Amino acid sequence: RNKLSDFVDVRRSGIIAMKIAEGEGIVSVQICTEKDDVLLTSAGGHCIRFPVPEVRVFSGRTSMGVRGINLSSGDTVISMSILRHVEVTAEERAAYLKRASAVRRGLGEEEPEAAEAEEGAEAEATGEAGSTMELGEQRYVELSTAEQLVLTVSERGFGKRTSSFEYRTTGRGGKGIVAMNVTKKTGKLTGSFPVEEGDQVMLVTDQGKLIRTGVAGIRIAGRSTQGVIVLDTAQDERVVSVEHLSEEED
Repeated sequence: RNKLSDFVDVRRSGIIAMKIAEGEGIVSVQICTEKDDVLLTSAGGHCIRFPVPEVRVFSGRTSMGVRGINLSSGDTVISMSILRHVEVTAEERAAYLKRASAVRRGLGEEEPEAAEAEEGAEAEATGEAGSTMELGEQRYVELSTAEQLVLTVSERGFGKRTSSFEYRTTGRGGKGIVAMNVTKKTGKLTGSFPVEEGDQVMLVTDQGKLIRTGVAGIRIAGRSTQGVIVLDTAQDERVVSVEHLSEEED
């Protein structure tokens, strides 16, 4: 993490932004504040969320930085996103997910599997099924306003939106949690970032196929699910890029 003032005088030939080891590369650069969280996602289907202050501000641009996620052998980071930091307890998070899941199922906006994922988050937060707290109406509205939806897309064209409250905040440097149930059917992950209801996404494959679609048509599902087919790829075809198009750009 560097101050923006470190990048004021950038030559036409460029300047060093970060020191990287041989065979590595920079995946993403984002503007952030002390009140944000960082979400790192790997191709192998794992992710980690930690507060921005976990990464100290470096005095120079030529440092290697600190470890954000502990990757498994052969895995790579495919995206970095900035999420709003929300002060919420594990019990509140589980109670909100349970209530929001019921509301979305009633409106037909959520995959049935999302309820199973929500139950898993509930058990994780409380240690036993059925013992979550009741969330007051005011607190529910506050959390609903603060909620973001994270879109995750895989190589074989599978995608889903998942509540940001399913991505619990931890310390940096761990192995993280499941972002998507990655299988041979889904392929590895290609992209993961927060989206708004009115946004669109563009998926491009290695065979030159392209699709542009609204994110509202991509169902909401839990972290541990596979999602739905956003782009029907051929047997030897892979999604290589996912681009976020905001409502304003449209």
